[in-house]
Amino acid sequence: MIDEVVMLRHGRTNYNLQRRLQGQIDVPLDIIGQWQADQTALALAARYYWAKVGALAANPDAIPQPGPQAARSTSVAEYEEAPAARRRMVVYSSDLFRALQTAHAFADILGLDVTPDERLRERSFGQWEGLTREEVRRIDAEAYASWKRHEGGETAYGVESRKAVGRRGAAAVRDLIAAHEAEAEPQTMMLVGHGSWIVATIGELLGVDPDGMNGIGSMRNACWSRLAVRYRVAGRPSAAPMFDLVEHNQCPPAANLTDWENGPADLRGPHMAAWKPISW
Repeated sequence: MIDEVVMLRHGRTNYNLQRRLQGQIDVPLDIIGQWQADQTALALAARYYWAKVGALAANPDAIPQPGPQAARSTSVAEYEEAPAARRRMVVYSSDLFRALQTAHAFADILGLDVTPDERLRERSFGQWEGLTREEVRRIDAEAYASWKRHEGGETAYGVESRKAVGRRGAAAVRDLIAAHEAEAEPQTMMLVGHGSWIVATIGELLGVDPDGMNGIGSMRNACWSRLAVRYRVAGRPSAAPMFDLVEHNQCPPAANLTDWENGPADLRGPHMAAWKPISW
């Protein structure tokens, strides 16, 4: 049974650097994005190391064993008897490559499988995909201003509404939770996806208006949010899982030690532009 959901945004891409609306365009991580994904993966793998133990306890044939000349074999019982063996982790990712790269940076360390799911894809930006905000403004200043005011003018260009994104994401989360309902071990579900998708999905799960200007806040690249899942209210079973936001937009220690958005200097070539905050 899933009792914790972690939502992790992918690392930086060249489109992020250029401030282009990626939407569902399949863009890979750039060198800084891969660094971000790796730094976050190391931090989360340390935090969730128990997931590796649990996975090995469930699949003892995967526990590395020495050759026949060794004094003894690796103890399978040590893994099976460890308290960590009583918990599991499952990892799902958007099927877009930038999310899969980020998911594998984490999951591969712990020996976990990654299951792609297109329902975790980013918000579709329709005819605006691939454009900068300045290009959008030149095409239709009023639609741009309406989008900025959270009034929905962008939908005239085939952009998926925030509400639709949240409903799509929340439905996927609830469906994935239900798929693990019969499993006895408590489980953490890691969902690797995209900034707008994560924010809208959390908003829908918490009952927050995604078009409200006092929303829950945006997500930085390769940072995560975490929700606790509750199945009881006042001691009684609830009709559906309920969610508490425990962490939002949390980043690894490296984000406090260097310029997170631009990465370390030894990764920035002479032709790489500097990342700049969004300018509306």
